[in-house]
Amino acid sequence: MLSSYGSVLSRPGALRFSAAGLVGRLPLSMAGLGLLLLVQADTGSYAVGGSVSAAYMVANAVLAPPLGRLVDALGQGRVLAVGSLVFGAAMVALVVTRQADWPLWTSYAAAAVAGASLPPIDACVRTRWAHVLETSAEVETAYAFEAVVDESVFMLGPIVVTLLATLVDPVAGIAATVVAGVGGSLAFAAQRGTEPPAHPRDRSTGPRVPLPWATLAPLTVVCVALGLMCGSAEVITVAFSDEQGTKAAAGVLLALWALGSLVAGAATGAVTFRRPLVQRVRFGALGLVVAMAPLGLVDSIWLMGALVLVGGLAIAPTLIATTAMIEQVTPAARLTEGMALLQTGLVAGVAPGAALAGVVIDAAGASPAYLVPLGAALLCAVAAHVVPSGAGRELGAAAPRP
Repeated sequence: MLSSYGSVLSRPGALRFSAAGLVGRLPLSMAGLGLLLLVQADTGSYAVGGSVSAAYMVANAVLAPPLGRLVDALGQGRVLAVGSLVFGAAMVALVVTRQADWPLWTSYAAAAVAGASLPPIDACVRTRWAHVLETSAEVETAYAFEAVVDESVFMLGPIVVTLLATLVDPVAGIAATVVAGVGGSLAFAAQRGTEPPAHPRDRSTGPRVPLPWATLAPLTVVCVALGLMCGSAEVITVAFSDEQGTKAAAGVLLALWALGSLVAGAATGAVTFRRPLVQRVRFGALGLVVAMAPLGLVDSIWLMGALVLVGGLAIAPTLIATTAMIEQVTPAARLTEGMALLQTGLVAGVAPGAALAGVVIDAAGASPAYLVPLGAALLCAVAAHVVPSGAGRELGAAAPRP
């Protein structure tokens, strides 16, 4: 396993840009929660805090693909540098709107600008891996590594921002988010030696090369379903632990969920698969259905811990196969734009999933609410089976990249 990862990380500059990418995408797991805690502390309302956070996430989900298109046309360095500075300024402006007691609409506006300008580091890291590596097998190993990094980001980020917001000051959580987002993005943008070439649009040569939407559209729905599942499961798990009289156990259960995904992601990168990527996406989605099905019947913290650990094993492999398919079918001139669909789908699913889970919890309790992530897993499976069967078939794990 270590030799597979060592081979890709030993490429000149690879470890440096991956490390910078890790720091630069911490806001993905910190900003939304940090904004909620900041606004709630100022207004006393979780509803208002949640709506400001939602404005940030919606803007990020909608603008990620156009921003990715801009990166493809102008290059990572220029767009990420400018975007990170706008993001930082918007986050600072949002703090000012609350500290100075400005009208609430100014907070929504600042949150939207911050979400819209957040550099698509996640997509850029994966695009850069596809540029510096030669074979699909190596690229998939790199994507598995980045999936592990993603799990680390979503385990570490909420802990840091919550501790800073509750033990120091809500502004401290925002400050940490800005430092990570701006610092990581600028460090990533400065590494020009591994940067993919820009693909400026030349109108004289005709229209842009089209995106393969027959494949990308259902894969985007797979990502939305994963976001719905994860967003709802997190809220329900907290409520389940509370109903069991051990609310503190929610953190342990969520950590086990992430641990299962992290371990599976690490193992995926060390294996050479013979099955086509589309089959792996379908098998992973069906695994999620099986994992989610029994959760609503459980009334034991210990049994729930075992089930979420096993359930987490299906998340990263599904996401890795989905990412690899997006990379393989998307034209190089629009690769960052295609990769940004991954972020858009995940972000677009998290907030509605959490909101829907909250409605069901209030109406019927935590256990029935596990039908929400089960429904999301079923949606994931249906979308996976809509992906054309021939997509990526010829691009096996060991096939050389064009």
